[in-house]
Amino acid sequence: MRGTAPILKMSGIRKRFGLTVALDGVDFEVGRGEVHALIGENGAGKSTLVKALSGAIVPDAGEMLLDGTPYRPANPAVARRQGIAMIYQELTLAPHLTVEDNITLGLESHPLGFLMRRRARTRVREVLAILRHGDISPTRRVGDLRVGSQQLVEVARALFVEAKIIVMDEPTSSLSQHDTEALFEVIGRLKRSGVAIVYISHFLEEVKRVADRFTVLRDGLVAGAGQAREASIGEIVEMMVGRKLTEMFPRTEHTVGEPVLSLNNLWGDTLPCGVSLTLRRGEIMGIAGLVGAGRSEMLRAVYALDPVRRGEIRVETVHGSARRARHPSHRLAQGLGMLSEDRKEEGLAVRLSVADNLTLANLGDFARWGWLNLRRQRQVAERWIQQIGIRARNPGQPVSDLSGGNQQRVALARLLQQDVDVLLLDEPTRGIDVASKVQLYRLIGDLATQGKAILFVSSYLPELIGEEQPGKEEESHGTPVSENLKPET
Repeated sequence: MRGTAPILKMSGIRKRFGLTVALDGVDFEVGRGEVHALIGENGAGKSTLVKALSGAIVPDAGEMLLDGTPYRPANPAVARRQGIAMIYQELTLAPHLTVEDNITLGLESHPLGFLMRRRARTRVREVLAILRHGDISPTRRVGDLRVGSQQLVEVARALFVEAKIIVMDEPTSSLSQHDTEALFEVIGRLKRSGVAIVYISHFLEEVKRVADRFTVLRDGLVAGAGQAREASIGEIVEMMVGRKLTEMFPRTEHTVGEPVLSLNNLWGDTLPCGVSLTLRRGEIMGIAGLVGAGRSEMLRAVYALDPVRRGEIRVETVHGSARRARHPSHRLAQGLGMLSEDRKEEGLAVRLSVADNLTLANLGDFARWGWLNLRRQRQVAERWIQQIGIRARNPGQPVSDLSGGNQQRVALARLLQQDVDVLLLDEPTRGIDVASKVQLYRLIGDLATQGKAILFVSSYLPELIGEEQPGKEEESHGTPVSENLKPET
């Protein structure tokens, strides 16, 4: 930490939501030019703490000092004016606006009522160039960008403000390795200029590389802290979960059977380009590649979300044999289910209850003469809550109230409720903590044992490779087959 006094000091922060204690007397501080990692499982209190810092919520008790003076922002606009910039895990962009409009939103220069667009666009280009993405046009509509590029716009918005403190909540969850390296270089430059960074990430390798110090939260309390480079990943994980995890990437014995999904020279409108593969019953096939290589586009083409220009898709499940599908409902009837990488926008109806999300695709099974059997719907939801290990108060709880790991379990349980044979999983571990990942890996292994076929797309190579990396303590997983989805040039 630079200097003798921290730029931010939070003492005894408490916050309760009804009967749930989110923060129970948390102390946290960060110095100028320091990267301080905030670590913990989903639901540990990390987001609540940074929301208190950003003015999104008001703590019930505790004190915050910014530059040695009392700090209690009434709302995020006040916090931003005082030098706090936020990059949230869930994108907070306006998809119908341009890149420039999103970056400058609320910060526009308008002397005498006239917007200074030329000056703002020049600054936006400078910020995008710093991120090594000068190719992103400021006039492009954000909704037309991929998730990875949208997250870069979030980062650019934080850099546009000359902030004292930048909070980065899972900033690399949708970034390629190249984009991640560019972000780390930016973090290094920000450190050298004296900017403080609160870094939240479930990728502990990143924490050890980029952070100076770390603080671990568990159940709203500080469970541990230390120097990032001095603590091992195993020690940090033990602080997070309160016990040792002896098997980070569990393996389950399963038998590979006959083909259930075959792709032959599959081409989409732009991507994928000539992909061929065969997925068999009881097999977990890993799909690796950089962001933009065509992994998600391949799954979307298979699931009839995007058009297929040429090539063949053959499905052979207990539901029958098929080669064509004009709509995702046709694929669902053929025994295929897809989990989108964009959990918030495409994977779940977050405002609806757990029960509604689990049964929404087949509500007809719970209806008779136009009346919905709520009792039967609740019973089915309770069965999946118990079987998948969803931590929810009851089936009527809104999905938005759940942690990221539990939201992902709900999305996966929805596919199982639909009784699919083939699961197309696009970044299923994105944004969830280590313990939740282990549980998800074990669940996927159990599904393979039951004869389910799984196509597993991931940007995180250790979970696909299935063995420890030389010289590292990190996790590993899988029974992968990696496919190159981009044409040779």
